[in-house]
Amino acid sequence: MDQFRSEGQGQARVIEGNKEGDLAKIQSEAFRETEEIKGRADAEATDIYASAYNKNRTSIDLYKFLRTMESFEKSMDENTSIILSTDSEFFKYLRKLN
Repeated sequence: MDQFRSEGQGQARVIEGNKEGDLAKIQSEAFRETEEIKGRADAEATDIYASAYNKNRTSIDLYKFLRTMESFEKSMDENTSIILSTDSEFFKYLRKLN
């Protein structure tokens, strides 16, 4: 009886090991595929933006403005003080507000 129990436990460990290996392989493949999909989506989005923003001078200026505003948002909060050079992109847009 102990022999059967021991053999059963050995088989259970083999099955458990195979399950863990299969699970790791599936997760690894899923992660790789996810990253590939994200990469293709990012590339496609970049192409779409480039196509849209490079149509004419106005769209190029709009893109530059939007990127500058994104930089403002990410780099400053209500307690931030800044000193700008007169040739900086930030200053260029702020000067136009007056």
